[in-house]
Amino acid sequence: MYIHERDDWPNFRWNVERLTGFLTSVRHRQGRLIGRMEAFGFELRAEAVLRTLTEEVVQSSEIEGEILDREQVRSSIARRLGMDIGALIPPDRNVEGVVEMMLDAVRNHNDPLTKERLFEWHTSLFPTGRSGMMKITAGALRTDLSGPMQVVSGPIGQERVHYQAPAAPRLEKEMNTFLAWLNSDDNIDLVLKAGIAHLWFVTIHPFDDGNGRIARAIAELLLARSEQSTQRFYSMSARIQKEQGAYYDILEATQKGGLDITDWIKWFLSCLDRAFDDTETVLSSVLKKARFGEMHAGEPFNSRQRVILNRLLDGFVGKLTSSKWGKIAKCSQDTALRDIHDLMNLGILIKEPGGGRSTSYVLKFDAKPTILVR
Repeated sequence: MYIHERDDWPNFRWNVERLTGFLTSVRHRQGRLIGRMEAFGFELRAEAVLRTLTEEVVQSSEIEGEILDREQVRSSIARRLGMDIGALIPPDRNVEGVVEMMLDAVRNHNDPLTKERLFEWHTSLFPTGRSGMMKITAGALRTDLSGPMQVVSGPIGQERVHYQAPAAPRLEKEMNTFLAWLNSDDNIDLVLKAGIAHLWFVTIHPFDDGNGRIARAIAELLLARSEQSTQRFYSMSARIQKEQGAYYDILEATQKGGLDITDWIKWFLSCLDRAFDDTETVLSSVLKKARFGEMHAGEPFNSRQRVILNRLLDGFVGKLTSSKWGKIAKCSQDTALRDIHDLMNLGILIKEPGGGRSTSYVLKFDAKPTILVR
């Protein structure tokens, strides 16, 4: 029996005593983080927000198996936030849609969540009315014309059904109940409410696709509301992506259990607590970029060098070679080598061990010290 088939659905219950310590810890860390960020300058906060939102959008999609171009996501968010990050990369329509949904959830967190708003989010996620090669109903509740909505895994003919959602005729009533609760002024702590809303929405599973991403956007809306801030400094989706197996396990166990959802809320709060740990890495990187900017404030970098340096400071994936430089900066390899040698002469780039065609470069700022073995 699935949770939505029980007579007392959706009267969720939880054990306050078991959760009080977790909620107190999360709320304390949440408040400390916001206070800490207020001490940062405007530019540092903006950079931290850009990185956090980029991670949120990229990782929330990756949980569902969709790999977005990180630089496109970053460019789309930066443009909407009015940030100058150098050359902007034109984003695809699907990237723009996910970014639009997430920014609406965060910026307008105090606005009521309505079916019309959710339909707009869904249309943004699927602007062509297709999910991959499959045609879906975009911007409207699912119809189940092709069969019941199921979450399955495994090869064709050997599928395992993890969950089956409420039938389509129930969706109108289910969504009305959910939205009335979400928009109500009850006494539930908003961080708890974020966890409950996430579970409730993904259990209803009202759309043909995109339910997980929208559930996480709803959680972000409520977390932003809990802080009364449009700035995000931690990414719940990035943490969930790292714990994807545990995420799906606790969801399945909860959706096949009773209406006591204490274990789910405990997992959600614990995951959120670990998301705060991840923030330390983001802040360290932002501060490193700021220090680099201060050290080289007077250097006359050209536009190509600025693009590559920003990539390196943001966490370049792989090794930087002259051919990659030319591809990213859209210049010839000879021009790339001149740019690289200029930065080497300034003591900003150094060669990594190796040579010839495999020569790669790294910021001296990041270089590991050479250890001599005698």
